[in-house]
Amino acid sequence: MANIKPFKGIRPQAKLVAQIASKPYDVLNEKEAREEADGNELSFYHVIKPEIDFPDDFDHYADEIYAKGKSNFEALYKKGVFNQDADECYYVYSQTMNGRRQYGIVGAASVDDYLNNVIKKHELTRPDKEEDRKKHVRVSKLNYEPVFFAYRHKPEIDAIVDGIITASPVYEFTADDGIGHTFWVVNDPTTVKTLQSLFQAVPAVYVADGHHRTAAAALVGAERRAANPNHNGTEEYNYFLAVHFPDNQLSIMDYNRVVKDLNGLSTSEFMEKLNDSFQVEKIGASIYKPSRLHDFGMYLEGNWYKLTSKSGTYDDNDPIGILDVTVLSKQILEPILAIKDLRTDKRIEFVGGLRGLGELEKRVNSGEMKVAFALYPVTMKQLIDISDSGLIMPPKVTWFEPKLRSGLVLHALDEPYTV
Repeated sequence: MANIKPFKGIRPQAKLVAQIASKPYDVLNEKEAREEADGNELSFYHVIKPEIDFPDDFDHYADEIYAKGKSNFEALYKKGVFNQDADECYYVYSQTMNGRRQYGIVGAASVDDYLNNVIKKHELTRPDKEEDRKKHVRVSKLNYEPVFFAYRHKPEIDAIVDGIITASPVYEFTADDGIGHTFWVVNDPTTVKTLQSLFQAVPAVYVADGHHRTAAAALVGAERRAANPNHNGTEEYNYFLAVHFPDNQLSIMDYNRVVKDLNGLSTSEFMEKLNDSFQVEKIGASIYKPSRLHDFGMYLEGNWYKLTSKSGTYDDNDPIGILDVTVLSKQILEPILAIKDLRTDKRIEFVGGLRGLGELEKRVNSGEMKVAFALYPVTMKQLIDISDSGLIMPPKVTWFEPKLRSGLVLHALDEPYTV
């Protein structure tokens, strides 16, 4: 059962929150973060991507980078830009995008739940990316950014949230990308106790977005307990920062692929090989967006094609075999284009659905890429089924929007937090 506890959050002044809040560290590169933070010394990118405060060619993994992130945050804390709540609280975080709202509960997730698989994963992590985030946590002794979790919705929790959001929020702003962010503090002792009890009846939570941050936070907590001869399990480092959303409020966007070449094949040879596994229909210049599972869009040499998987090329009884990312890999990427490892092959790149299918056209028309594939998105049910089965999805399958903003609340590994 899930152990999700309240904590003494470290939060910014309400009047400054819109200047501070940033996208997650991995959503944009150094150049993009530098541009977004330009002229804004309060931007949280100075904390989560401190490489923007160094020359372009500076080693992003140097010790100085992590020390700079720590000192940048401590300077903000000393100025009173951030303060720590006096009481252990939960927080409700609402996001609004294209008229759709989702409400998550911010709480401290348990390291033990991660180690014991109560927190279920569906992706593998890369050791280098994991170590990068671990260094931030080790040096700062803070969870700078929350991870994005889902749980099977419970009407009793929904009812409590419905009551909380009738009160005035502490933060409410619309970011430059048009996404609205609203934030409530939940410090009523009875409500806090009830929420904690209700979460203890939730059998599992699921990593939706942020596998590397989740692993880093949990493993640093495990390091801290191993190094503490007086460890008793109540220390704050046994927990890390997460936002928990009910599954019925979440939507997964498509995560598409672009490939640099046809593996030495001519266009006609490539198209001929596709006929073995797909019915191929030429659409023309109009973008084709798949409307159902096992249909694909393909953009090649100025034309869109509809690829419909033939019977026998997928396995709807297998949680992994049913996925269109699996079908694409098994029927096109591996046998035709010789792309065997999606994590390491430099000939393939991934385009999140928020950028739209026009981005696929742009990448191909520029000559940077040769062919693009548009996929039907994975569902929350598929994600949960795979996680419950203990299976691992192929890389770059789920794209959640909107992304959590960083800098709205932090979690300290030691109490009280001091600088």
